[in-house]
Amino acid sequence: MKKHLAAAFVAVLLLSAAAIAQQRLLVIGGGKRPADAMKRFVDWSGGERSNILVITWASEVPEENFEGLKRDLTAAGAANVVHAAMRPLDAEKRATFITELSKATGVFFSGGDQNRIMGVLADGELLKMIRERYNKGVPVGGTSAGAAAMSDPMMTGDADLKLLDGKQVGTRPGIGFIPKVMFDQHFLVRQRHNRLFGWLMLNRDFLGVGIDEDTAVLIEDNRKMTVAGPTQVMVVDSKKIKGGMAVYFLKAGEKFDLAKRKLN
Repeated sequence: MKKHLAAAFVAVLLLSAAAIAQQRLLVIGGGKRPADAMKRFVDWSGGERSNILVITWASEVPEENFEGLKRDLTAAGAANVVHAAMRPLDAEKRATFITELSKATGVFFSGGDQNRIMGVLADGELLKMIRERYNKGVPVGGTSAGAAAMSDPMMTGDADLKLLDGKQVGTRPGIGFIPKVMFDQHFLVRQRHNRLFGWLMLNRDFLGVGIDEDTAVLIEDNRKMTVAGPTQVMVVDSKKIKGGMAVYFLKAGEKFDLAKRKLN
């Protein structure tokens, strides 16, 4: 009997550990941040016990961006919101950031220019630490440039939107939280279809996820994606149809399985 109880206890511990290590990602297409998505992110981060680290490396106005994000996160129930050490990181600020990251229960990247984020993360050790925190269950969120940086490769912003030519789409290494998924943001309002279509024509093993402004996707376990916000998300699968593309338009509450490449 004792052996059975011990085995059951170990099983519960293992299940608990698996739950703690669940990967969770919030990707916002820019513009207004959907309140229900922000609330979900704060809940993921611990709610009343949360300590959310806001990284504003992408921004030219980091203090302003931080205050806006702090306001939204606090309204969503965050207990503590910390402004991460700002770029450029000298030795002292780098050490401060490592400490901040180690204490964070959630991490959020602001908008701006995604190239600035990856400029800081040219420091491979910091990039590895951020990936490790995510893989160990610390939820990560980002908006606009902070969303773009979540892919690997990521779009740099260089492209001629009048052309359907993937060779004209600028990319560089990104963070890469979810393998083989390319995020694009401000998608419908800035008419970025050609950019994503063209790139996917040359990279058919990737899924494209185009997120419009004021809209977000919440992703769990690196696969279970749910839409939040008033507009739409476009998912593009150029692998499913030989010589063509499967295109899905998702509204708030609709779900998509990134691993199985199908609607739920």
